[in-house]
Amino acid sequence: MASTARYRALPGRESRQDPDDARDGSSDEDDDHVDNVSEGDAWRRMYTEPSDTHLNQRREQSSSSLMGYIRQITDRSTIFRKSPTKARSPLEEDLVHRLDLFLLTFGCMSQVIKYLDQTNISSAYVSGMKEDLELYGDELNYFLTFFSISYCLMLIPSQVIITYVRPSYWLPGLEIGWGIVTALIALAQNAHQVYALRVFLGLFESSAWPGMMTLFMYWYTPTELAKRMGFYHSCQALGSMMSGALQVAILDTLEGKLGLRGWRWLFIINGVMTLVIGVAGFFMIPDYPKHPNPRAFWLTSDHASMATDRLDRHGRSDSKRITWASAKRTFSMWIAYFIPALYILAVLAPYGYNYFNLFLKSLKNPDGTPTWTTEQVNAIPIAGGAINVVCVWIWAILSDVFQTRWTLLVAQGIIGLIPCIIMTIWTSHPATTPISSAYASYLMTYLSLGTGPLIIAWLSDLLPQDSEARTLIVGYSIAGVYAVLSWSQVLIWPASQAPYYKYAWQLSIVFWLLVIVMCLGLRILETKFSLRRRTTPLLVGGSTTAALADDSDDDDEN
Repeated sequence: MASTARYRALPGRESRQDPDDARDGSSDEDDDHVDNVSEGDAWRRMYTEPSDTHLNQRREQSSSSLMGYIRQITDRSTIFRKSPTKARSPLEEDLVHRLDLFLLTFGCMSQVIKYLDQTNISSAYVSGMKEDLELYGDELNYFLTFFSISYCLMLIPSQVIITYVRPSYWLPGLEIGWGIVTALIALAQNAHQVYALRVFLGLFESSAWPGMMTLFMYWYTPTELAKRMGFYHSCQALGSMMSGALQVAILDTLEGKLGLRGWRWLFIINGVMTLVIGVAGFFMIPDYPKHPNPRAFWLTSDHASMATDRLDRHGRSDSKRITWASAKRTFSMWIAYFIPALYILAVLAPYGYNYFNLFLKSLKNPDGTPTWTTEQVNAIPIAGGAINVVCVWIWAILSDVFQTRWTLLVAQGIIGLIPCIIMTIWTSHPATTPISSAYASYLMTYLSLGTGPLIIAWLSDLLPQDSEARTLIVGYSIAGVYAVLSWSQVLIWPASQAPYYKYAWQLSIVFWLLVIVMCLGLRILETKFSLRRRTTPLLVGGSTTAALADDSDDDDEN
């Protein structure tokens, strides 16, 4: 086995020179041994690791000292190892700044509005909608169920369509559609009308989050990606915070105006805001590096060329249309099932934070009066949203700075276990457990809501050359979440049981434990096979025995 960590060329693409080969003037073409790979087994480049010779020399020189052991640890760990990066050129700096100003800004505004439109149903429910529409059962759960079903059904087709239709047409068009539907909810007179409108809302919103995450993977490099995904993801919390704050403001200023209740004004204002952002998207979304948006006045041809160079430099492919062949290839990858399962569990584990307002609304004073007013029920969860925003940013920044995903996912899992354990005790023994522990637990749950961006960034690291698989797996992940939520939240978090859920917090403990175990397992597999060999038996439907056999063949050469 050659001492350098080789780069293998994808079929139909030129061979890329290995960094170690560049230093000694050799190239992959001169190597005695180059593995033959078929298109189905094309390698997926991973992180660049130091050569075996270099590591052995360092170990021999320093094995007898304490510092030597520390160096050995840092050589082996991607937490401390940073890939060498060149200083950005002025053009590249300008490109990144423009992407942040237009693409990321649009994404963040869209996400705030999306989550505002998606969660305002809970704010409206505790602000008069329940009484006006006579919602005295589990109608709130069914509002979420109908939304989740339609969202799930449209998500995968939407991810395919976005590879055929320009994102600058598709994403803003959907946003305008859901803005209209949001405003129409203000006219609803019964639960059945809300059910129907929530179905259409789910169809229109289906591509927003996965579509933007997919675009980020084409425009940002590995050292930039998690931060941007984290900022975008944190806008969910901003939308939730705005929903509560907006409802408080509306109740104070618009309640009864033109004969409409405050919760109806909430949907009207949300709808108008969504329409404005949707129109802006036609100009702010850049599409793909090799097929830029002609209406994106801020993106020049030089910027598009630089974006293409950045893709090549980091071994990433540009957008390709998803075909039956690429879909079948993706279906054959075990990673196409593992990542969605991990993502679903990471969403379900802290899901109790969504019912913080129901917990507040259920509390009573000794005389039977509500502990909190309607305005306070909407305002108090804003503190949790602020915690969420800050923590998501911190997790994402740490991920890019230290170039690690798994360690921060495990850390969030450990933190997330604490409030789940406390709430399990409180719901079982509310009379003997201080109510302050429940308040603290709900707020602590917001600390562990930064898993999504790290999982998607990890996926991008695992499959840098397979844009079709990345796009589909992101779709599978989000579709899986909403498919599970469409039925699970009715069973696990029924509104009629709030706040003393029978099994919800216990299940959250199980979900967090599974997240931790799966992250550790994926990291072990990634380290054992992908980082060392950069071949696909691990990722594609082949067996791991093939990868081990490949290692043994190379060892025989030595």
